Amino acid sequence: MNKVKIGLLLGLMAGVATVPVEAQVNASDSVQHHVLGNRLSVGGYGEIAYSRNFYSDNVYRYSDAAKYKNDPSHGRFDVPHAVIYLNYNFGKGWTMGTEIEFEHTGTGSAQEKEFTEGGEWEMEVEKGGEVELEQFWIQKSFSRAFNIRAGHIVVPIGMTNAHHEPLHFFTVYRPEGEATILPCTWHDTGISFWGRTGRVRYEAQVVAGLDAFFFDREGWVSGGAGSPYEFKVANKYGFIGRLDYYAFPGLRIGLSGYYGRAMHNAFPHDLEGKDANGNVKRYDNVKGTVAIGAFDFAFNRFNWIVRGNADYGYVGDAATISTIKRNLTANSAPYKKTPVGKNAVAVGLEAGYDIFSQVARLRADDQKFYLFGRYEYYNSYIPSSDQQKYEYTGKQRLAVGFNYFPLPQIVVKGEYSTRLLKQQYNNEPSISLGIAYEGFFL
Repeated sequence: MNKVKIGLLLGLMAGVATVPVEAQVNASDSVQHHVLGNRLSVGGYGEIAYSRNFYSDNVYRYSDAAKYKNDPSHGRFDVPHAVIYLNYNFGKGWTMGTEIEFEHTGTGSAQEKEFTEGGEWEMEVEKGGEVELEQFWIQKSFSRAFNIRAGHIVVPIGMTNAHHEPLHFFTVYRPEGEATILPCTWHDTGISFWGRTGRVRYEAQVVAGLDAFFFDREGWVSGGAGSPYEFKVANKYGFIGRLDYYAFPGLRIGLSGYYGRAMHNAFPHDLEGKDANGNVKRYDNVKGTVAIGAFDFAFNRFNWIVRGNADYGYVGDAATISTIKRNLTANSAPYKKTPVGKNAVAVGLEAGYDIFSQVARLRADDQKFYLFGRYEYYNSYIPSSDQQKYEYTGKQRLAVGFNYFPLPQIVVKGEYSTRLLKQQYNNEPSISLGIAYEGFFL
């Protein structure tokens, strides 16, 4: 019996099945833990966070940085995610998995101050409110090496999407770079083919495409996976591939990629094809091709945990898309008006050492206390030569802190971090505290 199964079995004996960090389980598989032939699995994870930000929260802090240099600090309490897993094994290889997520204790609408529209207050109503169905799929398993999932699935592009539960990163909030430039957690409706053979886990997906009109300067393509409608527009499709190589116990290396067209994936579908006179429409040949490549790894051995990621992306016709969005009429859907960059990047590295490993009593009690550091650089707007520059979008972030595990399922986190911007802007330091859990109860 391997280490993961032993951990799960011991957790069941204690009343809660654990998901040890050592397992490095892909997030899309986390809802599918069946132990001792159980038909029903119930689990989840949740996070509670507090932060104090020692910089201005004014929407003009980048356009007139000197004016807001000495603004007072501000604090926030938050429940970023509270998730319930429900999974059922019907038998004969058929399973059903769900992940229901409550974000920020929301009720479906919220007042938000729009940075991109001069600080105007807007009532934001998201599809399904802030209660999201992040996974809902039916799966047929033919063997360990070949499974088919159909439904609403996690899109495993980058480290954070593939491993987004709170035991899989040191920081109080999810790693900032990937969470800025990519949908996070990225989930969409489609079909997945996956399996594991030897040391390799593979996954190939076809899902609904991104919508270029929701791309923007601050988040690159991160808004493109959403939908303001009761349905997801799928005029175009996205193609995803991911490989994870488990080189030896404690080391996982991952590669993932996305390709799809994001233009003409809006509703109504009126910018492509021919008009009433038989003429090709003006933007018919604008494709908005999106290509993303990502590398990530996780090492957990010798009382060290080290994780890293590198993501790079491309949007074709970025300047043209930006112009089209800017000229959309007021009767258009609530699309983003700010430009989208041709490229975006996010790289990050974190390392932590378990100092309790050096204390025999604490080690025997399975308590862990990691001191960690993290560095990342990301830029959500790298323009083409014919686009305007906005240099504040390139940020470095440094963080140092601790993760205390009194039990394998619970972590208490604390960190000091600062964003480092170019010289003409003000740096953005903060402190954050959090507590999170992850486990299976049945």
